[in-house]
This record gives sequence, C-alpha cells and structure tokens, in this order.
Amino acid sequence: MANPLQVFTTLPDASLFGFPPTNVPAPIPPIAVPASIMRPFNIPDHIFVAALDYTVPLTIATLYAVTIKSLNVYNKAHNKKPWAISQTRPFFAFVVLHNVFLAVYSAWTFWGMLSGMRRSILNPMGPDGLVGTVDSFCRLHGSSGPGNSIYYNEASSSFLSAATDAPIADGIPSRTEMGRMWNEGLAYYGWIFYISKFYEVLDTFIILAKGKLSSTLQTYHHAGAMLSMWAGMRYMSAPIWMFVLVNSFIHSLMYFYYTLTAFSIRVPTPIKRTLTSMQITQFLVGASYAMAHSFVSYSAPVAVLHTKSTTGDEPATPSDSVIPTVAANAIESLKSYIFGDAGVPTPGAEPDANAPHVELISYTKIEHTAQPCITTTGETFAIWLNVLYLAPLTYLFVSFFIASYVKRSNAATKISGKKATPSVNDNVALAEKAGWDAAKGIEKEVYGGESMVNGSSDETPVTPTSKKANGKARRRV
Repeated sequence: MANPLQVFTTLPDASLFGFPPTNVPAPIPPIAVPASIMRPFNIPDHIFVAALDYTVPLTIATLYAVTIKSLNVYNKAHNKKPWAISQTRPFFAFVVLHNVFLAVYSAWTFWGMLSGMRRSILNPMGPDGLVGTVDSFCRLHGSSGPGNSIYYNEASSSFLSAATDAPIADGIPSRTEMGRMWNEGLAYYGWIFYISKFYEVLDTFIILAKGKLSSTLQTYHHAGAMLSMWAGMRYMSAPIWMFVLVNSFIHSLMYFYYTLTAFSIRVPTPIKRTLTSMQITQFLVGASYAMAHSFVSYSAPVAVLHTKSTTGDEPATPSDSVIPTVAANAIESLKSYIFGDAGVPTPGAEPDANAPHVELISYTKIEHTAQPCITTTGETFAIWLNVLYLAPLTYLFVSFFIASYVKRSNAATKISGKKATPSVNDNVALAEKAGWDAAKGIEKEVYGGESMVNGSSDETPVTPTSKKANGKARRRV
C-alpha cells in the first residue's frame, strides 16, 4: 500500500499573490517569561506590534537612503577627506565596541535560534518521515506533528487546525504551546534581529567618516534588509527563520573579523576566503529556499468530522471513533421525511413503540489531505519581497563571474600562446577563481570597499608582461 504521507510540488494559488496583502492576522507577540541569559528581557506586546507597522521600516529606510546620498555628496566635495572625528581615539574605541557588540549579539541570536530550531524541526527519519520535517518548516503555530498545525484561513478570517483539540485561545494560537518555531524562539529573536537592522546602518556611517563613499548597492542592501525582515516578521512567514539563523551566524564571524583587523591582527587567507564565500552563498541560497515554499504541498493526517443517521438496532462501526450527538430537531425532521406525518407524534400523544429509533451519529475519521505550505497573501508577499531583494545581488554576482571568467580565460590563452581547447581541470580552476573574483566584487559593493579579503598571489588574474632575453615569457601572478 502506498504511503499516504507525501511531499509534492504544486503551483501556488493565484489568489495568494494579491497586493497589497491582507492586514490580518496581526503578528503574535512572544509570551513573557522569567529573565535568563537567553531571554534577558521581555518585549511588551504593544511595542512588538507597533514596531511592525509598515511605516516604521519605510520611514527609517527612506531617511537612511537620503542621508547617505547627502553625505556621499559631502565627501566628494571635500575630496574624500576623512572626517576629523575619525582620527580620534574615541572614534577608534567606538568602532571596536560596535564590532564587539554586533559579534556577541549575533552569536547570541544564532544560539537562541539554533536551540529553538532543534526543538521544532522533526527528524525526517522519525515516524512522520519527510512530511513531518516539511510540516515543521512550513507551519509556525500549533502543536508538533503533521495535522496538528494551526494556520490562518483568509476565506474564513480565522485561525484553523485539522486537530480537534488545537490550542487556539481567543481566536489566536496559544502563545504558550511549544513545539513550533514561532513560540520556540522565532517571535523573540526574529523581532530583535529585525530591530538590529536599524542599528547596523552605523557600518555605513563609519565608512563615510573615513572619507570613503557608500555605494548604491550598499545602501540598497541595508534598506532592503530592513524591509525584508519586517515583512517576514509582520506576516509570520515561515522562511524568515533562515534569514535570522544564517545571517546571525555569518555576522558573528564577520564582526569578530572586523574586531581583529581593528587591532591589526592578521587572519589567514583561507579563513577570509571562506567567510566571504559564506556571505555570498547566503544571498544565492536564501532566495531559492524562500521561493520554494510557494511550490511545496504535502499530505497530512487530518481528523475529519462526519455525521450519519442510524437506527437503534444497527451496530456501531468499530473502525470509527463514534460520538453520539443529541440533535432533536434534526431527528424529527428526518422522521417526518421518512415516515410522513404519521411518523411524527402529535403533542401529548404516546410515541409509537413500533417505530424505528433513529439517531444522528457524529464520528471522526482520519483522512490524508493535501496542505499547501503557504496559506496567506502576507506570507507570499514576504517571500517574494525577499526574492526580489536578493535578485540584484544574484545578477551582479553572475555578471562579475562572467566578466572575470572571460578575462582570465583570455589572459591564459595569451600566455600559453595556444589555441587548443582547455582541459576540464583548467576550466574548473578558471571557474573557481572567477567565482572568487565575483564574491570579492559583491563584497566590495555591498560593504563599501571594506574588503574582508586582501588579494593574494593565487587570486590575481594572470597578465602578460615583458619577455626574457631567451624569448620565454615572464608572467606576473
């Protein structure tokens, strides 16, 4: 017999792409808990909701973009001269503390999110198989396990669940029910991570204070991160966990690296290369992962309520969980339909002892139904906003890669002086170096020239130079 628990791909419902997205449901604040290292403070409900109003990220992102544009003009007018404050010891101390704070904060966020994910995501080798894993990634509310999730249904404007005992209180999922990502940490760490995006723009002001210019892509990156995190948290969109978990991990390493370089501590090139590669990979993988949610559905066990009529002498169906229900009006109507007026006793008359006794029986039956991973226009909006945000970065990476690959290939051909087709190993080596060049190009654009990596001899394109007296080509690497 085929396994009823399956994961499959489907096209998303066109109605999910409505814009603007519906304003419901409202974001659900995390429950207050006693203070601890991992939860040093609670977020008041009204502040949690107010910060996720769309005017907050739009206003801050706009002010940031306008300010950076103005300061770029100022730096150009002053021939990119460093600001006086950037030459002071307090400024140096601020930069160090800024990097240390973000490194520690990012590591704290990563650990908190990782712990919550470990408690939420089901093992694909467990009893529910891959469906259990997919369900735990797709649904943020409810009890753990397929069929127990709580999701918002826009048609009924309410939270629903296939589970008959779903923890829904006052019309919203219980904030104390553990087992899924939102209550296990995403609501708390994700909201603070969203707020941290406003603080991270100080990176740009540090660069400007040194007399440098902030690239358009860097401004786009910071402003886009604010809006993407806002959308994911405001609409409680499942893929936002990846932004919080992966980005916090990379930032913890990145700002630790910045702290070391501030003290002129040399970091080995392989480590720097790995860090830069991780930064670019999160852009490329993140967009694909988020987009996939719109095309995933899965079957899950659902307890479906059925009702049937039966006479008193009929045996109950042993395979069903039967719950007798008293429904006097429905029974009388059914008797009237079956037996006519004679079957319905008049008021005060004795009931007919020979008439069959009819009851309505309600029972639940476990069925397997297809459930889409994404169910609301808000979730869909958040996903595709992130995809659109990452698209220019992906395009730029591909452009840098192609340009570098062509340049390196032409340089290698000139040096060798051969027209022979390069071997597979040669192409792989060229592709690897071109990918590294593209990563450095993206990094330079996004982080305003504060390169994470200093080029070394094996990373610089090969270029022809002068010739020796014996006619052999000399090359500089």
